[in-house]
Amino acid sequence: MIIIGSGFGGQCAAINLLKRGIDDFIILERREFMGGTWMQNTYPGAAVDVQSPLYSIASEPYQWSQMFAERDELEEYTKHVIDKHGLRERTVTSANVEKIEWVDNAWAIETTKGEFRAQFVINATGPLSTPVIPPFPGREKFRGKQFHTNDWDHTYDHTGKTVAIVGSGASAAQIIPAIQPEVKQLHIFQRTPHWVMPRPDRKFTAWQRKLLGITAIYRAIRTAIYFGLETRIVGFKYSRTALNFVAGRKALKLLDRQIADPVLRAKLTPDYTIGCKRIILSNTLYPAIAAPNSTLHDKNDGIKEVTETGLITTSGEHIDLDLLVWSTGYDATDGVISYPVIGRDGAKLSETWSEYPHAYIGTAIPSFPNLFIVTGPNTGIGHTSAIFVIEAQMEYIMTAIDKVRKQHARTIEVREAAEKRYTEMVHHEMEGTVWKSGGCHSWYQSKSGHVIAMFPGFSFTFRKIAKSFKEDDHLIAR
Repeated sequence: MIIIGSGFGGQCAAINLLKRGIDDFIILERREFMGGTWMQNTYPGAAVDVQSPLYSIASEPYQWSQMFAERDELEEYTKHVIDKHGLRERTVTSANVEKIEWVDNAWAIETTKGEFRAQFVINATGPLSTPVIPPFPGREKFRGKQFHTNDWDHTYDHTGKTVAIVGSGASAAQIIPAIQPEVKQLHIFQRTPHWVMPRPDRKFTAWQRKLLGITAIYRAIRTAIYFGLETRIVGFKYSRTALNFVAGRKALKLLDRQIADPVLRAKLTPDYTIGCKRIILSNTLYPAIAAPNSTLHDKNDGIKEVTETGLITTSGEHIDLDLLVWSTGYDATDGVISYPVIGRDGAKLSETWSEYPHAYIGTAIPSFPNLFIVTGPNTGIGHTSAIFVIEAQMEYIMTAIDKVRKQHARTIEVREAAEKRYTEMVHHEMEGTVWKSGGCHSWYQSKSGHVIAMFPGFSFTFRKIAKSFKEDDHLIAR
């Protein structure tokens, strides 16, 4: 058995396999280190935007130091989980997967570390793992320093430098307040403003951390946070009025309180419904943008081209730069899996997904037996912990593997009709959501216009579907 990716998805898969007494698996990690998001993303200000007691593996509680953990603590937690379950010894690093193909009732996995064969493959590469930089003219000419937020270069000292950050999403919203006091001049290029809400963070005292070490209390806190967040779906899907009254009003109040300049405030005011794009939680972003050494360039003053010494804006201004930071996101929808996948009878996943990515419970695809995708199409969640959804997918994946093993079979494959029925249900339910009809275009959508990233409902509904395994929806063969 092969697990591709060693982030939380891969870790959850490995832990669940070990609990079943299945230990004949290998984790393939394309980087030279394992751990996923919080080992890779080391940019200044990196932190989680879901409360830490919920943003953790259910079976792996932790005595967090604050409500919204920062990257260093998330790295510690990641290492704790990896080491506790002995996953390093089961991982091959620097093994970039170049292709997987179904050959002779098994998967042949071609990597930079050689070829592997496996009965089952669990793809856990994650949707936010393939960085994207738009093809701005002249980018290769720039003689200063440039990098994507996903590959922050800590050998470069940005102190006292003139810096441009391109993008204004979740990563940029954390970087901007972190580096603004340190740089000489900060130019922020914003294509579309985001809705920003206060971040209800707090440090835990020593005795509160001790309470987090008590399993029953930890679970009670998780449950309280979970159901508090789950109410957001009411606004995202069922009541735009409630969404605007509760969330929209709070966001506008924060904007009015922290941005005094009416011109700047207008640039930062979204023209779409809150929640259509990812909501940013920050108490420090607006003050950093309004700081004397910051300049916000909106869609009317974007980047025309990059030069050897900086860039030219669409208004004709040339800006000299020392550092260009690309906070331009990931190929999270059409590029769910970055390597070629060839299934039964030569079926190509790229052709199956030519219109848009789709999968049964976001996890299984007809003509691709014994292949499971963690955080696949329509498994994203905009209001709660992504780990909760990963754990829900594990319910389905492990049941499917158990069915094959108990029946002494060789393969399991979702039927085409079942996958089509599920996909039609998902996109029918999506129509009324803020992600589909909120008046914006976001990374939640594929090029086709379909919302691919999100599940259109409560996360407990997704978990119920994943847990209620329907054997008639599958073909199990010897």
